[in-house]
Formats: sequence, C-alpha cells, structure tokens
Amino acid sequence: MTAHPASHSQPLFTLPTAALNSLLVVFIANFTLQPVTEPDFGWHLRAGLDMIEQGWALPKVDPYSHTMPDWAWIEHAWLTDALIAVCYRGSNLLGVIGLFGAIAAGAWIITSCSTRCPASYKLVASTLSLWVALPFLGARTQIVTLLGLAILVYLLERFRDGEHWISWTIPPLFLLWANLHGGFTAGLFLLGLVVITSMLIRAGCLWWPNLTDRIDERVLSWLQLRPLVIASGAAVVATLVNPYGWKLYGEILDSLSNRFMLDFLQEWQPVSLATQAGRGFVMYLVALVAAMFLGYRQVEPIRWMVLVVFVVLSLRHLRNVPLFLIVSLPLFAEMLETGVARFSGWVQPSVRQARLGLLGLTLAAGLFLVWLGPDHLRHIAQAGLQPERYYEETSYPIEAIQWVRTHHDQVGQRLFNDYAHGGFLLWWLPEEKIFIDGRMPAWRIGDRWLVKDYAAMALTDPPLLTVLDKYAVDWVIVRRNTVLHQVLAQQSAWRRIYEDGKVAIYVRSPA
Repeated sequence: MTAHPASHSQPLFTLPTAALNSLLVVFIANFTLQPVTEPDFGWHLRAGLDMIEQGWALPKVDPYSHTMPDWAWIEHAWLTDALIAVCYRGSNLLGVIGLFGAIAAGAWIITSCSTRCPASYKLVASTLSLWVALPFLGARTQIVTLLGLAILVYLLERFRDGEHWISWTIPPLFLLWANLHGGFTAGLFLLGLVVITSMLIRAGCLWWPNLTDRIDERVLSWLQLRPLVIASGAAVVATLVNPYGWKLYGEILDSLSNRFMLDFLQEWQPVSLATQAGRGFVMYLVALVAAMFLGYRQVEPIRWMVLVVFVVLSLRHLRNVPLFLIVSLPLFAEMLETGVARFSGWVQPSVRQARLGLLGLTLAAGLFLVWLGPDHLRHIAQAGLQPERYYEETSYPIEAIQWVRTHHDQVGQRLFNDYAHGGFLLWWLPEEKIFIDGRMPAWRIGDRWLVKDYAAMALTDPPLLTVLDKYAVDWVIVRRNTVLHQVLAQQSAWRRIYEDGKVAIYVRSPA
C-alpha cells in the first residue's frame, strides 16, 4: 500500500548475513512455538474431533452444555477446528503446537515481504514485533485471522505496485477465511478502508491536480481502482459461502456487541500498563512513533489512515493489538532500514568496522539464545508429548479431572464450572456436559441468560446460589479461595468430596 524510497544504506549494512538471519529465524521459531494454554482451545478441539467422527456433520444445536442444549450454535471457526483435530489425531498436541507456530510465523514473514527492505531488516522487525505479540500467541484460532490479514496486506501492496490482476485472488482468500475464522470481518474492514481512502484521494485529485505530485504513494486512476472495487464486492459475497450463510454475520455481530465480553473479559479491555501485553505494546508504539518523527518524511495518506484506525482499535481493545502489529510491520522494517542508513552516514564506517559491527550483532544474538537456553523447547516438548504433566504446573484442574475419571460414580450429572475451565473440561472429560464455556457470552433464551446467571453465581459477593437450583446443578468444580468456594463450604446442602491446591469439588448432599 506504499511507495518505497530507495535505500541509502551502505552495502555492508543492507546485505543480509547468513549467520545473523539464521539466528533471527531461530528467534522467530522460539516465539511462535508456544504451549497450549488458551481457555477456548479445548472446545475447539472437541468440536473438531466430533465433526470428523460424525462425517464432517456440523451440529444444529449446542451438544456440549446441559444449560443451553437448544441453542442454535454457529461455529465460525469450524474449518480451523477440523484442522486442529486432524493435527491432534496425527501427532497429538505437538502437532497442534507446530500448526499454530507455522501459522503465526507465516503471518509475520508474509507481512514483512510486502516491503522491499533487505531480508535482515524484515527478520529483525518480525522478531521484535513477535516479542510484543507473545501474550497473544499460541493455539488460538485468532492466529488464523492474523495470517489472513497478512496475506491481504501483501496482495494490496502488489496491487498498488501495478499487478492489478492479483485483485482476483482476494475473493478466494475471503471464501476460505470466512470458513476458518470469524475474524475475516477485520479483513473486510481493512479492504474497505483502503478502497474508500483510495477513492477519496482520486476524487481529491480532481479538485487539486497537483495533489498527485505531493503524495509518495501511487495514486490509482478510476480505471485502475475498478477491479479492486469489484473484487471487494465479490469478497463480501464469497464470505456468504459457508455452512451458515448470512447468519454467520449475525453471530459475529452478537459476539462483538456483547456487554459481558466488553466489560469483564481482559482481552476486550483497553490497553493498560498494568499488564505485560499492554506495556510491551506501548513500548513498541512509542518506538515506532519516535522513529517516524526522526526519519519518516513520506506523504502516504492510505498508510496513515490504516495505521491511525488500527491503533485506535488496538488501544480500545487489547485483542486488536496483533492486528496493528501486522499492519504496521512493513513500516517498522522500513524505519529500521532508515535508522541504520542514517547511522552509517554519520559514522561512515570502514570495511573492517562494518564487518566487526555485523559480527558483534550476530554474536550478541547468539549469546542471547544461549542465555535463553533450551528450557523453552523442553517446555514445548513436554506440553506436546506429556500434556497431563505439563498442566500440573498450570492453573488448569488436571488433577481434579484425573480424580473424577476414577471416581465418576461419586459426582453428579449436571455440572457447574468456572468460565475459564469450560473448554478444558470438554477436552479432558468429553462425556460431561458443562455449564458454560467461552462460546456462550451472548447466548440467551427467555430467562436463561447464561452469562448473567454465571456472573451472579461466580462473580458476586454473596453468590446467588439459586442459580444452581435453576439449572438443577448437582456437582460443582470451583476454584479454591474464591467467595463461591467459601460459601459452599458453609452450606449443609453441599458436601465437599475433593480438594487440591487449585479447585474443590462439591456435590449435593442427600435430601
């Protein structure tokens, strides 16, 4: 989407070195390979496994809860669920980790390829950007949307470079994307933003003929814009080719407007310096703005519009931070190249000094890898090959699940569970029907407003215990040291049958 100024860096600084690039690739692999800790992963895996076992048939209503079994469930990531299940069946959790690591690495590498910087700058920019993105990586279906967005950024760049035929690859991209993840709407948003801004610039040139000469981006004519406009309309139509048709948009809209998610879930909160994710993003943003102030002199209204809109969305909702990291990565790489070019112009290093500088940078990267050690890869191997042992070190109640498997006759039939544990329970106790999981914030039928009832039970003091009667709950897995745990311990109607350092299990006492 941008015009790229010619590089002024000296050759020894712009030519990539094999050693440095290899180390950067190792960094990218370390960052993108992450253990499975996403709370929603479990129900995605269960949905994918069940889909394959049932001949790729999608359920009409929710098959996993006893609270909303009549809800017409629309799974906007059904094809990704199937991919997860295929990898899991073929190579257990290690295959899933590799799948999402490859998707994340592909997203950053493809985006960096939309700029003409030398490979070393692309890899450095990708490495630093991925470090900021670490809290958002792992086996999360949202990573698929980052790859889709990266491909779209790359296609739009090639289109603006004169390869107008490539616009016809956009509708097939959205056809696949709409079946992989509901985040395709972010892609449509970016596409619409670029098209509308391009049309406004073209219209502005009618009023100010000299505007074209003042803009560093390629200004497209109406004739050149036409295939992109048509392809954008075709992309919208293509997204309707999914198992749910237009209802998919209704599901996405309901989810995005749900007040519980906006008010209570961390990923929907504004960026905060109180979180590691927020601090990393603010550092990245400050560095990018400072670099632009010092070395960015281009007039690029389309890029400006995209960056401003996406940074506003990111500051408003933490989950949008990776989207901004993707769309800003080309500029980040260019600012790195510009900074090195200016530094080399000031210092004017000799051949020997330049070589020593590159060697020092490579050695520093290597020493940092040595300092990190093999612990991360061992961690990944354990998570992929021995997941039960791995989850013993997390907050997930794997020990309680192991106990339930051998004492199933002591628990009931209708469970109350923590919101963050729902997906995990569907994964490890597939025979159980759960109370709530990450699919269900917007689900409501009559007086069954599930997330509101859950909040009244688990997030208020004192908890509204009548919720357990409303849904005929007969056993509870509750986090220790919560208000609900303390209140249940004092109720004669409930009896504790298990407790460990993470959770306690209560069953209804005989009447």
